[in-house]
Amino acid sequence: MSLTPSATLRYTAMRLGIFVGCFLVLWGLVHFGILPSGLGDSNLLWVLLLAIVVSAPLSFVVLRKQRDAMSEQIVVKVDRAKERLVAHQTQEDGV
Repeated sequence: MSLTPSATLRYTAMRLGIFVGCFLVLWGLVHFGILPSGLGDSNLLWVLLLAIVVSAPLSFVVLRKQRDAMSEQIVVKVDRAKERLVAHQTQEDGV
């Protein structure tokens, strides 16, 4: 049994890291007036939405390799589950 972390966990952690990095950079840009701030008390919401918009395409490009690894791992698990299901069905049919 392998002790390597799952590809899904690794991908999720890296995606969260990209989002947090984008959030911090954008928060700094808004704080120093380089980017416009939100209206009234909506500054945090503005930065969160902007970070989502910026980090999504960035993660799509940067994390392609990790996303492919996660997909392969999921396909293997689904195939194993299908094989077990077929084995149980044939065992039940034999009874």
